[in-house]
Amino acid sequence: MTLSPLTPVDDVTGDVWTALRHRTQARIGLGRAGTALPTRHRLELQAAHAAARDAVHSPFAPDTVAAGLAGTPTVRVRSAAPDRLTYLQRPDLGRCLDAADRAHLPVGEWDVVFVVADGLSSRAVHDHAAAMVRATAAHLGDWRIAPVVLAEQARVALGDDVAAAMGATNVVVLVGERPGMSAADSLGAYLTHRPHPGTTTDADRNCLSNIRPPLGLSYETAAAKLAHLLRRATELGATGVALKDEEPTALELPSP
Repeated sequence: MTLSPLTPVDDVTGDVWTALRHRTQARIGLGRAGTALPTRHRLELQAAHAAARDAVHSPFAPDTVAAGLAGTPTVRVRSAAPDRLTYLQRPDLGRCLDAADRAHLPVGEWDVVFVVADGLSSRAVHDHAAAMVRATAAHLGDWRIAPVVLAEQARVALGDDVAAAMGATNVVVLVGERPGMSAADSLGAYLTHRPHPGTTTDADRNCLSNIRPPLGLSYETAAAKLAHLLRRATELGATGVALKDEEPTALELPSP
């Protein structure tokens, strides 16, 4: 059976939990075997935990993203974190560009630079980042778009350093989000207008989360929203708490 968003629970007949599970990836109504979860659900939980750990530790493959961006100029950089373990233990190093790589960044008068950062899920970046760059660029018309920066061992604030070094007005960081127990491939898009390394905070950013079709935001929906926010940020001269998303969006629900 299927439920519409307006179906009252009292009017639902049959297996209510089965119907609700079609509408969410959350683990709901799993039942029990004695005082524990049924074996099947326990094994599913362990598999999800393993997938989350793999996503965090899997190495970034910039060639994979570059191949998806064929025909689009790219440049590769690293953060100040020399390896994955240091990256996980020292978030501050993941927010700063390697000094040598900064010197090789092209400088220009760019309206926006896209930074593809591995973050905490390289899988998300490999699967979704190239498509998001292409879809968003298609909405930006004659905007001056900088070469796409592929950043290894990088966190969101690394985009501030990149934008300042390249002379970009706006930066969009496409980053692998922290895996959860129901999603290990979620991509986030963080938009910042005129960032200042070391002083820009998360309150100065706007975020689109859970970009991962078909179970999360579609590329087209996320790209249209991101392009709208970029234009509004440029008009307003700010992002973050100063920029409100007033554009109506239809709720996306996975098909039952």
